[in-house]
Amino acid sequence: MKIEQIYTGCLAQGAYYIESNGEVAIIDPLREVQSYIDRATKANAKIKYIFETHFHADFVSGHVTLAEKTGADIIYGPNASTSFKSTIATDGQIFKLGNITITALHTPGHTMESTTYLLKDENGVDHAIFSGDTLFLGDVGRPDLAQKMGSLTLEDLAGFLFDSLRTKIMPLADDVIVYPAHGAGSACGKNMMKETVDTLGNQKSMNYALRADMTKEEFIKEVTDGLLPPPAYFPLNVKLNKEGYQSIDKVLAKGQHALSPREFEAAANETGAVVLDVRHETEFVKAHVPRSIFIGLDGDFAPWVGGLIKDINQEILLVVSKDRLKEAITRLARVGFDNVIGYLDGNIDAWIAKGKNTDSIKSISVSKFKSIIDKNPESNIIDVRKKSEYLSEHVKLAENFPLSEINNHLAQLPQDGDFFIHCAGGYRSVIASSILKSRGIHNMVDVARGFDSIKKVDIKTSDFVCPTSLK
Repeated sequence: MKIEQIYTGCLAQGAYYIESNGEVAIIDPLREVQSYIDRATKANAKIKYIFETHFHADFVSGHVTLAEKTGADIIYGPNASTSFKSTIATDGQIFKLGNITITALHTPGHTMESTTYLLKDENGVDHAIFSGDTLFLGDVGRPDLAQKMGSLTLEDLAGFLFDSLRTKIMPLADDVIVYPAHGAGSACGKNMMKETVDTLGNQKSMNYALRADMTKEEFIKEVTDGLLPPPAYFPLNVKLNKEGYQSIDKVLAKGQHALSPREFEAAANETGAVVLDVRHETEFVKAHVPRSIFIGLDGDFAPWVGGLIKDINQEILLVVSKDRLKEAITRLARVGFDNVIGYLDGNIDAWIAKGKNTDSIKSISVSKFKSIIDKNPESNIIDVRKKSEYLSEHVKLAENFPLSEINNHLAQLPQDGDFFIHCAGGYRSVIASSILKSRGIHNMVDVARGFDSIKKVDIKTSDFVCPTSLK
């Protein structure tokens, strides 16, 4: 028996390759499926099952394409309904894979079709659970994504989750291995651990949601407290996962269309496409196509695209180096953005060589920032980190306009004089600056390297503030 976790950091997502005696099951595959096929081919094995723990909201699964290419059966849990051929398992249904078995345990709560898969080894002993978004390490799945199903409330779903954990998962032995669908950084939970594999026994001892003495009322209150609104693209991804989508091969073919600077400019003007620059933030700061949006591949690229570009059908033109073009298109497709219509051939250098206008972002070092605010303690400072980061520690007098909400604060930005904008390390502040510039706001000054570097500097008149309640 072989179990391989295939973890994708950008999405904080774990897919799983399980092999036994020439047969393979894939759990929660990503959209680009060739790597799973290659693994099976190398092992002279056949992909028999594709298990989906639920209808994913944060990414487009590869189940449809993988089934088309391999003939494998797609398995969902009870209550699921799809537009493509699939097997809807009953609670407790057993699937044989080589010398092992995989049992579907219906665990509603995160969504109503959510299912945990229990793997029993060659001796019939419980070995591992693939818990999807039902149980994370240190947390559980948010129970607010399926509220629109009939008359279900947030509290109803949280109650179902409480029952699922206590009747299906907590009775299992402590040495059972937990393989979740997500880790730290995912928007599907609140407080996940950075580790991606653990034992159920350790989770019982430290996961707040698995406390043996917890009442359902206490669970509901703790699980629902402090939930941020889900990203706008979540329901759109659920729809694709339920109804199907075009092959990623077609998406890649369409997107890898080289455009000269003249053609690129014409396409942007004629189609209304978003010009998305995915280079490093330091490159974007120096020179970029006017009104382009920066979201760099070297950060949490796909989640920020999904959170900031509201329409997954939006046409996109890429500014990207040729060697990262396929990566950019693939990572966009993972969250359902399939309409890349081309890229700037020759990157920004070709644009400049043709005499096209460029824009830039004024950026200063933290030492320069210190010098400015020492002279003017009342300087306008905008912190675009998450609220929780800001509350933990921030520059005195800085206002918090989280990147995910930046468009809601345009009217509050200073109109006269410069204002200073920063995040934690420099990535999100450049995204925010690019969005502001596309809205006609140009008086921001980016503080390079952000708060991580700012707090190392002795800024006398702008002390760091840590609220007493958080100390």
